[in-house]
Amino acid sequence: MDVKRYFRGPLLWVLLFGLLAALVVWGMSPGQTYEKVDTSTVVSAIEKGQVKSAKIIDKDQNIQITTTDGKHQQASWVGGQGSRLQMQLQEQVDAGKTQSYQVEVPKQSLLLSFLFSLLPLIIIVLIFLFIMNQMQGGGSRVMNFGKSKAKLITKDTPKTTFADVAGADEAIEELQEIRDFLQNPAKFQAIGAKIPKGVLLFGPPGTGKTLLARAVAGEAGVPFYSISGSDFVEMFVGVGASRVRDLFEQAKANAPSIIFIDEIDAVGRHRGAGLGGGHDEREQTLNQLLVEMDGFDAKGGVILIAATNRPDILDPALLRPGRFDRQVTVDRPDLEGRKGILRVHGRGKPFAPDVDLDVIARRTPGFTGADLANVINEAALLTARFDQKLIDMATLEESIDRVMAGPERKTRVMSDAEKKIIAYHEGGHALVAHALPNADPVHKVTILPRGRALGYTMTLPMEDKFLTTRSEMNDQLAMLLGGRTAEELVFHEPTTGASNDIEKATSIARNMVTEYGMSERLGARKFGTGQGEVFLGRDMGHERDYSEDIASAIDDEVRRLIEGAHDVAWEILTEYRDVLDHLVLELMEKETLSKDQVLSVFAPISKRPHQNSYTGYGKRLPSDRPPVMTPKELSLNGSKDTKVVELPSGESDA
Repeated sequence: MDVKRYFRGPLLWVLLFGLLAALVVWGMSPGQTYEKVDTSTVVSAIEKGQVKSAKIIDKDQNIQITTTDGKHQQASWVGGQGSRLQMQLQEQVDAGKTQSYQVEVPKQSLLLSFLFSLLPLIIIVLIFLFIMNQMQGGGSRVMNFGKSKAKLITKDTPKTTFADVAGADEAIEELQEIRDFLQNPAKFQAIGAKIPKGVLLFGPPGTGKTLLARAVAGEAGVPFYSISGSDFVEMFVGVGASRVRDLFEQAKANAPSIIFIDEIDAVGRHRGAGLGGGHDEREQTLNQLLVEMDGFDAKGGVILIAATNRPDILDPALLRPGRFDRQVTVDRPDLEGRKGILRVHGRGKPFAPDVDLDVIARRTPGFTGADLANVINEAALLTARFDQKLIDMATLEESIDRVMAGPERKTRVMSDAEKKIIAYHEGGHALVAHALPNADPVHKVTILPRGRALGYTMTLPMEDKFLTTRSEMNDQLAMLLGGRTAEELVFHEPTTGASNDIEKATSIARNMVTEYGMSERLGARKFGTGQGEVFLGRDMGHERDYSEDIASAIDDEVRRLIEGAHDVAWEILTEYRDVLDHLVLELMEKETLSKDQVLSVFAPISKRPHQNSYTGYGKRLPSDRPPVMTPKELSLNGSKDTKVVELPSGESDA
């Protein structure tokens, strides 16, 4: 039992207060107890000669008597009665009926006088101790600022294993090698292999970097020290470097061991960045971390694992081989990864027979592990809210919508006129998306407010995609402008409901011109250089490395792309105005349409033919020759007239 822990809390103050109160009461309490009676009773006893002895306490205006039959009594008297009582007692003493009496003027005891004189000093000391106790974990540890605040994961800590991690197979494989080295280092040392001194996990937020570290802690079977990057630098100069030294001293003393630093970008940012030339205390901490990592013993068995979602701002010296030898990307999971994550988080939860987690995985492209865990948890919460026993498919669909767009706002009251505007707006998005060949299929259309949106059209890709073509981006622009175009076409004026669509479309068009080189006029160039100054805002850290003429040309190209997409949306909605009106009537009646219902309404629509948006520039004309076909494609197509291409190795490919 940790006795010190109890005395660091309020128990110490309670004991001190109780002890002080006991001393005061003890000093003030008399040695003999007296029965309190009326003043007339005492006066009568004196007059009758029944008093053996008496004491008159002048200051307290109190008289205490001992009667001839052994009773101890006391009573109070008022001003003027004291002299009369003395005269009566003196008469009884002279008559021999009372042995003696005394008059006492009480004085404060020496102990109480001493305590009261020390009381102000005691209060000041207690206040000082209380303040020090609030600073950095107690006044008894004032000099322990430089000690590491890392948490040691023990055997009693609930364990997370690699079986609890899904969707990051490559990262698991890399970290399993770390575990194997710690458990059986001779296997690697026998062939001269050296284990990486550091492993950096980086990727978007919510992809499971910290979860992977917890899995390593659960399976490594060695001391595991966990600390956040923000725990190093605090209010005193030199604390960060001291804590780094103390942390590595503990780890080396208990080697083999693992150190995990979460959010290492808090202490590992690029040195010298910022308007003021950097942050000396943080840089001193980083320097100490660099020295400790580079000073590892080759057979020391101390491994550093760190996690961040901003690897671009880390100092280059931290990322070089010899420190973080291995850098592992933990990205958003693909379809199979999402299936595995849903199964992990679905363990122990009661699902209805109609639930198919594979379908949920297809419905959630781009979701991280944290998003998928939230989907399952939201479904469980909704099931409990409606007093159901099983999580069904409809509840999972609702939980996906809640994670993507927020909870449904059922209490918002809108007029029928505004509902119709929203229906045309969302119908414009859906119809344009369905008519274009490179847009994602429409999955759901609703005019029910959800989150910050008054309605939304959900489009989902058929499969995970990692590249986006210019044709696809042009179709995205047309789809985004479909809502505003429908408002202009039907109501002859736009509304504020398209503000977010315009923002997204402008961002896509500008990136096409300045980031991806998709403008024939400006060519394959990147405009604007991000300096990566971590203490500057996004705009201040972005340097414009082009002239005013180029800036004007960029604006012209952005406008051209958006206007072209606007024209495409206008043509589609004008051609299929009857279908748009039909969709609006369905939305006004049902408020939400599923994928099958939308496809039924869109049956008369013919998809536009696919057109390559790149037609060449100058002498660079696209080839009429199609891409080569692989043997797998040949077997699927069954084509026999395809030209066979000889590979350099002598093998043939089509």
